[in-house]
Amino acid sequence: MIASFLAALLFAFNATCATHSLRGLGPVRANLSRLAIAAFLLGIFAHAFGGGFTSASLPWFLLSGVIGMGLGDLGVFAALPLLGSRLTVLMTQCLAAPLAALGEWWWLGSPLSAAQITWGVFILGAVALALTPSRASFPRVPVRPLGLLFGLVAAAGQGFGALISRKGVLVAEAAGEAAHNATFGLTAAYQRIAAGLVFVLIWFGVLRWCRRLPPAPSPSDPAKLRTYRMWMLANALAGPVLGVGCYQWALATTPSGIVLPIAATAPLLSIPFAFWLEGDRPPRRAILGGLLAVVGCVALSVES
Repeated sequence: MIASFLAALLFAFNATCATHSLRGLGPVRANLSRLAIAAFLLGIFAHAFGGGFTSASLPWFLLSGVIGMGLGDLGVFAALPLLGSRLTVLMTQCLAAPLAALGEWWWLGSPLSAAQITWGVFILGAVALALTPSRASFPRVPVRPLGLLFGLVAAAGQGFGALISRKGVLVAEAAGEAAHNATFGLTAAYQRIAAGLVFVLIWFGVLRWCRRLPPAPSPSDPAKLRTYRMWMLANALAGPVLGVGCYQWALATTPSGIVLPIAATAPLLSIPFAFWLEGDRPPRRAILGGLLAVVGCVALSVES
């Protein structure tokens, strides 16, 4: 459970870092750079202290990376201009957890208890309370049917990516590997990110060939460029390196139907970071939803 909370906290800080790096470097450069940095750093650790590419679960984690960090992330970026940020995050976070929980029960035979389901739903309800746009803001949100499809792709990518990671853990356990420690989690994160990086490189390569890549901003001020690069480095460390590492560590020890509701609180935990670093004052409903989500996470950890 500690790994789940750490992952949510790191993802929350990563959201602020990603906003700054995307703003200054553009989506292509920022995303490819963060994945490349993460793959390099995690690769050093995985090959020096972990299993590298020798684990019996390697095919499953590679598939998880393609689905979760490839298709899932592309679904998020495609949904953002069609749904707006709040509805995109809401769909992704609140649908991924039940999809993963149902898949784990049906495929892996690991059902949750009634209390765990209740508190998981309570947490997702608190997230929905905090993130659902108000009536006054709905006319400004460009909701389109295609955006709902992309939002579903994003949620399915995250949920099924976690589910396949759980399958990889079971395969590693059956092969006699030590799958319940941080070293295994960081190695699994490396395998997932390596597959996601290859998928994203191919995707952006296709877009470039079709001449559909958006123009990347080029800051002329060297000081601003250094600042944006520092945000990019922080984005890579907080998200793909430490965040995904803790996320995989959590999935190695805890069912996905418990990990994902806790990870879904990341947008709420990002509120204090946004207030501290950007002066973004949260509305009262977001604060209330955050407090309720904390209560739900404590109760879920007790039941687990």
